Amino acid sequence: MSITYSTLSWSDAGSLSAFSPKIVPFCIPMNQFLNPNSSSSSCFGFSASLQGSSRVQLDSRLVLSKRSKALPFIVRSDHPQNADAPKQYSKREKKPFPVPIVDLRRAARERVKNNKDKPKRPLPPPKNGMVVKSLVPLAYKVYNARIRLINNLHRLMKVVRVNACGWCNEIHVGPYGHPFKSCKGPSASQRKGHHEWTNSVLEDVIVPLEAYHLYDRLGKRIRHDERFTIPRVPAVVELCIQGGVEIPEFPTKRRRKPIIRIGKSEFVDADETELPAPEPHLPPEPLLTELPPSEITPPSSEEETVSLAEETLQAWEEMRAGAKKLMRMYRVRVCGYCPEVHVGPTGHKAQNCGAFKHQQRNGQHGWQSAVLDDLIPQRYVWHVPDVNGPPMQRELRSFYGQAPAVVEICAQAGAEVPEQYRATMRLEVGIPSSVQEAEMVV
Repeated sequence: MSITYSTLSWSDAGSLSAFSPKIVPFCIPMNQFLNPNSSSSSCFGFSASLQGSSRVQLDSRLVLSKRSKALPFIVRSDHPQNADAPKQYSKREKKPFPVPIVDLRRAARERVKNNKDKPKRPLPPPKNGMVVKSLVPLAYKVYNARIRLINNLHRLMKVVRVNACGWCNEIHVGPYGHPFKSCKGPSASQRKGHHEWTNSVLEDVIVPLEAYHLYDRLGKRIRHDERFTIPRVPAVVELCIQGGVEIPEFPTKRRRKPIIRIGKSEFVDADETELPAPEPHLPPEPLLTELPPSEITPPSSEEETVSLAEETLQAWEEMRAGAKKLMRMYRVRVCGYCPEVHVGPTGHKAQNCGAFKHQQRNGQHGWQSAVLDDLIPQRYVWHVPDVNGPPMQRELRSFYGQAPAVVEICAQAGAEVPEQYRATMRLEVGIPSSVQEAEMVV
């Protein structure tokens, strides 16, 4: 007994014209290959028959049966056991758009089509120049959460060791630096990728990301010759100021009437002379201030350390969650080539981008919509499974997890790790005690 196989010839193209251009899977039972004279059978809604010994023809008749409706069994979990840290893009690689350009254009066409022959609706705040009153208390909470985070980290870093490389921007939380050869600083090839660990400061844990302070967020864009005359503040603080936080050092324009739009980019302010003088009102909650260096003291006991770590982690989550809600209403722009951030509807015109191939753009930034990690970057570090245990081994690198530096500091201080970080920290993954044991892992 012999079985002959062949592919579809060009004469069969007519029989395939009834199908869509997508590839449709089909199967033919083995008994038809063994017995060509048997009747045709169906699978996945299609019928297949054999003519002669080598020709296969497809019939477009749909055959529905209960047996052809079997679905694959898929196991899904919102919190996986093992996950990798977010990808770190190189300096020669542009950040991806949060929403693809094709989807943005499609949504714009749908918006124009739906609004055709309809009267124009008034712009909602903050597009009309006014503050979103419901988000003012949230802006104060985000501002105070940032101050609490800074003050608590100053105290925790006196009892939790944070090492910083003297040649690159990598840090490590633990009594000793990690042994991995990942240094990319100057003369890294001479040191064979080894780090030289030194003491760290708070700016190594929280990335100092600044943005231009806008007196009027709807005003003209910042020109290149104005880049040194306009003050720069932390990007999160500028977002809170535009959200309604009043800081005397950084005044901002508050409108009490919506603007009058003349054109797409032209408007005039409404007349507010007939309005009564604004009454001074108390903020939803008093603003906190950073502690001076003389008042920064380490926690006195282990219970105080654990409580301080829990409060620090809560402030970190409160700041990120609140900033994410504010970014939905107050637009934040980021350069696709460098970490520059601008809080406002359009980016500034300062030609200070020094990223890859900035000469082709004349130093101008490639502005795009920002995500939360662009405004509050998370500096990932290696998670130490046991601070008091044996040091980390270079050969077991694939078994170790990673976590944001703030979360790792709080975890080593005794705080409970939130659920969303357990996968990247690989807390549920067993770590071999030696290389020989790792080689036995299947």
